[in-house]
Amino acid sequence: MSKVRIGVIGTGNIAHTHLNRLKQAQDVHIVALSDPSEASRQALRQRFGLDEAAEYADHSEMLKLGTIDAVIICSPHTLHYRHASDALSAGKHVLVEKPLTCTSDDAKLLIAQAEKAGKVLQVSFQRHFLPHFMYIRDAIAEGTIGKLTSVTATLYQDWKDAQKGTWRQNPQLSGGGMLMDSGSHIIDVLLWTTGLTPESVTTQLHCHESPVEIDTFTTIRFAEGQVGSLNIAGKAPSKLLFETYAFLGENGGIFYDNGKIVLRLNGEAPIEPELPTAVTDPDRSFIAAIRGESEVSVPGDYALKVLQLTEAIYDAADYSPLTYANA
Repeated sequence: MSKVRIGVIGTGNIAHTHLNRLKQAQDVHIVALSDPSEASRQALRQRFGLDEAAEYADHSEMLKLGTIDAVIICSPHTLHYRHASDALSAGKHVLVEKPLTCTSDDAKLLIAQAEKAGKVLQVSFQRHFLPHFMYIRDAIAEGTIGKLTSVTATLYQDWKDAQKGTWRQNPQLSGGGMLMDSGSHIIDVLLWTTGLTPESVTTQLHCHESPVEIDTFTTIRFAEGQVGSLNIAGKAPSKLLFETYAFLGENGGIFYDNGKIVLRLNGEAPIEPELPTAVTDPDRSFIAAIRGESEVSVPGDYALKVLQLTEAIYDAADYSPLTYANA
């Protein structure tokens, strides 16, 4: 397949990011837009000059088009399962924003459906394509710091105040709070860079009088023997976004602080290592997978692991987003 024709389900802010990346792809055409909001559809159309793209308020009507090969799903979290399932049933390839779904059971259903349909199912975890995290994954796999002994991952973000009143704090649409939203990126880095398997977790959780969880502080024991912590703090100073990791091994450590990496090896001066070059992104890699030019970069099987740890954290805190909101 040379030309790939795309339909977009959900035309809010994140859809603009996807279309901006697709401008770098060859022979890709946006042929249809679906969103209940006409204003949202028009904003996307006008910014990217999509004069010939058809518009739909209902995604199911858009999926009837025979001129669509694939869809990019940018809708609220709890709608991902339905939108992706409907798209696969209509014979379309699917790139879905994180999280894949809001439950591991739904994720397993989608994975099986995509496999049966013979269609690409990819999840948009963009850190897989960023040089800093590519370096960390490769360095750990190559034994640069020796056998990994522990890992700490932390995100500070003014999520409580910045997202107040949006769908992201409505559990009927979000499926959870900051852990399910921004926190999924941090879980992704923790699991993807290390390849570790969470075995048990303990969690402290705080909602700060919001309808969903804001802070989660979790300790993890991995099946491979390492220990770790995952800290998601959503009650933070205004406009703050700070992401930090420490990967410790028997021979040293890798430290990431908001875009800066330092490698510290025992007995050596700390250095900022040379990073690999980014060659693709979630959207262009999706197109390549459709064309059979590469494997699926972030398959559903992997995204399921992120959901399983998310669910384990909620369970450890004896917390259910919908139950809490309705209490």
